[in-house]
Amino acid sequence: MKVTQGAFSFLPDLTDEQIFKQVQYCIDNGWAVNIEFTDDPHPRNTYWDMWGHPMFDVEDAAGVLYELNECRKVYGERYIKLSAFDASHGWESVKLSFIVNRPKSEPGFTVERQEVGGRNIRYTTRSYAADRPEGSRYS
Repeated sequence: MKVTQGAFSFLPDLTDEQIFKQVQYCIDNGWAVNIEFTDDPHPRNTYWDMWGHPMFDVEDAAGVLYELNECRKVYGERYIKLSAFDASHGWESVKLSFIVNRPKSEPGFTVERQEVGGRNIRYTTRSYAADRPEGSRYS
């Protein structure tokens, strides 16, 4: 089962041509695009590492795809996502975010149950990948 986060997450993985078209759509709307990566895709892990700086002034999706491919060369066994931000209102707001790269094997998540006072039960999710140290979770 694959991690499903962001737009298009229930569809088959996008091809580079489809990614190019989505990035060009973002650029045509004046949104800044950035590339992020992680080896811990837990849904509450919103702080992925950033590849370079956000691309504010890029006018062609080819520049973003170049940077994406450079990121894939270094972090090809991690999750990589593209995000697009709109600053037209004076603050950055995410308009589009989607995963563009995954490790070959996605170990998934487990649901952990915890019994607490008053016969209450709490549940949380934990990534199987987090059992291994950072940097070696998908090697």
